[in-house]
Amino acid sequence: MEVTLLGTGAPAGLPRPDCPCAVCATSLGENARAATALLVDQALLLDLTPGAAFAAARSGHSLGGVRQVLLSHPHDGPPVEVPAGLPQPGRVPDGRELALLTGHRVRAVAMDAPGTGYAITSPDGQRLLYLPPGGAPAGLEDGTEPADRYDMVLADVVGRPDALAKLRAVGAVGPTTDVIAVHLDHDVPPGAELRRRLAAAGARAVPDGTTLTVGVYEDVPDVPRRTLVLGGARSGKSVEAERRLESFPDVLYVATGGSRGGDTEWAARVATHRERRPGSWRTAETCDLVPLLTVDGPPLLIDCLSLWLTDAMDSVGAWDDAVWADGGERALRSRVTELTTALRAARRTVVLVSNEVGSGIVPATASGRRYRDELGRLNTAVAGECEEVVLVVAGQAVVLRG
Repeated sequence: MEVTLLGTGAPAGLPRPDCPCAVCATSLGENARAATALLVDQALLLDLTPGAAFAAARSGHSLGGVRQVLLSHPHDGPPVEVPAGLPQPGRVPDGRELALLTGHRVRAVAMDAPGTGYAITSPDGQRLLYLPPGGAPAGLEDGTEPADRYDMVLADVVGRPDALAKLRAVGAVGPTTDVIAVHLDHDVPPGAELRRRLAAAGARAVPDGTTLTVGVYEDVPDVPRRTLVLGGARSGKSVEAERRLESFPDVLYVATGGSRGGDTEWAARVATHRERRPGSWRTAETCDLVPLLTVDGPPLLIDCLSLWLTDAMDSVGAWDDAVWADGGERALRSRVTELTTALRAARRTVVLVSNEVGSGIVPATASGRRYRDELGRLNTAVAGECEEVVLVVAGQAVVLRG
């Protein structure tokens, strides 16, 4: 089954007309995107957007062989212009299946937002899922959706990463599923930043006019197993770390800071983090990281190593010069080695957050300088075990490795 993406953008296209934002200003050339529309085996057209006939011609195809046109957008979506010779567009009712003369079967997938999703099976048995903008499949939580794996999924990965998490939770998306981001809007800068964010979710984007073969998964990006996210205070490092896992189900968020009873400012910080995380994530408050790293399970998000180090230094008496010299330093080194050894052997996806404090002023106290130095050593050791390391500055992630 071949799929030609006549457009890959949001309904208003990219750049948006008369929009002065930075993303629209840089969405030029192959980064410019018309509203998403798909031509499947030159016989089925999903979403008839303005200029579809010209888009098909530019990609070396014709709409002359189209036998069925189906709409996925909400009923109040963009206006539909029907070129001469094309059948009138329609919509399959949720849960119903349509059999085409070409041998394709199209099943309408109910969504949790206005619009219709389509699961398409080719005559050869290849399976494709196409979701409308802003929507995720409904009913997956209660197991009513088949768990057969799709070969390709085209969805609003940036706007609704939880849709991908739901599909992964029921086995409908696996490591070889080619996930293509469509309905792309001006939420993420084009080019390298878009590729980086999508790759973290195991997805990718392609230019308008690209023809893809369903079932070919060589270009599916590998999700890094271990990622270290560094940054200063309020740099956006926790948001970056959370974003990397929001398209995966059953994430275990490991909070190393504890509850700090009576500290209202800390409680407010914890509440902000908790409200930002997907409802399906679980939380564990612990600094005992090695047992979590040495067992299989869903992805871990450890936030953060800076507080883990504080706890470790407390436990070895690092703040007392005499204790530090008389075995405290060796004990801390042993704790760090134990942690990095477990991280090296980890088989689950792990995202770790840590503060970057070595670029600021030199602390005025000996204990502050000791903590700064040990955190620098810890970050270096952990980074050495990670496939990807990023530094977040002013909310922008700079890739240091990966």
